[in-house]
Amino acid sequence: MTDQEILRADAHVLADKVQKIFNPGKKQTIALESIDCRVREGEFVSLLGPSGCGKSTLLMMIAGLETPTAGGVFVGGKPMTKPREDIGLMFQDPTLLPWKSSLDNVLFPIRILKRDCDKYQKAAIDLLTRVGLEQFLDKKPAQLSGGMRQRVAICRALVYDPEVLLMDEPFSALDAITRDEMNQVLMDLWQDFKKTGLFVTHSIREAVFLSDRVLVMSARPGRIIEDLKVPFERPRDFSIVDSAEFNEICGYLRSKIDSQH
Repeated sequence: MTDQEILRADAHVLADKVQKIFNPGKKQTIALESIDCRVREGEFVSLLGPSGCGKSTLLMMIAGLETPTAGGVFVGGKPMTKPREDIGLMFQDPTLLPWKSSLDNVLFPIRILKRDCDKYQKAAIDLLTRVGLEQFLDKKPAQLSGGMRQRVAICRALVYDPEVLLMDEPFSALDAITRDEMNQVLMDLWQDFKKTGLFVTHSIREAVFLSDRVLVMSARPGRIIEDLKVPFERPRDFSIVDSAEFNEICGYLRSKIDSQH
């Protein structure tokens, strides 16, 4: 095997010397420069970094929604050239259809993929029940709180059983208490579904609580300047955020991010 083949075999998600330039020419913006990162199958990795460093741009390239200027992005050993059915994506906004119920919103990607909704109905109801929305199956988004809407969005991303789940600051618009609740919900779901995940966030505490590894990016042009393995075993309880070790790790990551300002 070549070095490239060995690198790809060790990663389910791989960014290999990725560069992204917007508006090439005199007024070009180099968003990402020589990004190398790997996410192994079943691993949960968070991307941290200052605003404008290219975290979301990298995530969109992994989703097949942006094209690298140079380098390559691979998922499951295959180059990402367009969106794929084996990849789920969550945005900051839950983007629910306002005229559809919670259950219908969860089943919406099944309709888009032209699959038989009847076969996924039980899975959708089970997911909504898992996140505490069993009494809100017929409620429309306007009848739900912000946290409830994001729970529906998580269920929608998981219902068709994608291999990879990409999340772009999905909880950043929530208040602190609701955000902590959503972190625990996502942690509990991850224990059961064990997807390969990449999570963009500005919250250091959120990244450390959820992740197996945390990648810290530099200021623009974005590069990976730290790859930190989180030492806490799974399953995790939210009480670990009060431990000295947890806060020491958060302090270290904060110093790395502050060095970029």
